[in-house]
Amino acid sequence: MTSQEIHSNVEKALDEIRPFLMSDGGNIKLLSIEDTIVKVQLEGACTGCSVNQMTLKNGVEATIKKYAPQIEEVINVA
Repeated sequence: MTSQEIHSNVEKALDEIRPFLMSDGGNIKLLSIEDTIVKVQLEGACTGCSVNQMTLKNGVEATIKKYAPQIEEVINVA
């Protein structure tokens, strides 16, 4: 898979997640993809949410891995 295809698949995954984040007043922005690590920025209500790490790992990372299995980790950059 090319880096462009990976980028496209990660964006598709984020598009699937966004409605859930937006319903709670938040959002997510893709910052970069470096090798097997995706860097994102949680926005809005997500920045101060006490369960944002759980959302990041169980929701965002799991969904991204479904679309792009070669991704190993998703990191939130504050």
